[in-house]
Amino acid sequence: MFHPPAPKKGWLAHYSELIGAWAQRTASRQDAEDAVQDTALAMLEADSTAIRDEGNYFRRAVFNRSISIHRAESLRKTQGLDELPDDMHPVEASAQTMYEADQLARIVLQALAELPDACQIAFRLRQVESLSNGEIAQRMGVSRNMVERYMMRTTRHLQDKLQENGC
Repeated sequence: MFHPPAPKKGWLAHYSELIGAWAQRTASRQDAEDAVQDTALAMLEADSTAIRDEGNYFRRAVFNRSISIHRAESLRKTQGLDELPDDMHPVEASAQTMYEADQLARIVLQALAELPDACQIAFRLRQVESLSNGEIAQRMGVSRNMVERYMMRTTRHLQDKLQENGC
């Protein structure tokens, strides 16, 4: 039997509405989602009993957060390299650095090739696709515990191989 979802109460009822509204007003839907999510999280973590009208407060806080995101993005786009601190300047890799990075990559790839397929798959899903253990378990058709074992085995094996090679 189908049960419709319970209606959202209070200021959370405005969540989806605000994402849609801000997505139309901003150049980036992701920025709109970030503003709404950041504000919702802040309100959930804070003691909101002192707020009289949570819906209006939520809307205004999202508006303010959107402006902050827009300003930060605008500043990032227009900031010149000479304005950055020295430690944030991009540097060109030397031949030695590139060689060492290539060697490290070869060691890691060789170590991964020595592992069982299940460990390789779990590692790839975590590192490349950024999936959680639960998502990996679901995709692989194994338990979450098994995924954790695969990851621990893979991590230990990589650490051992890196130490063997003086990395």
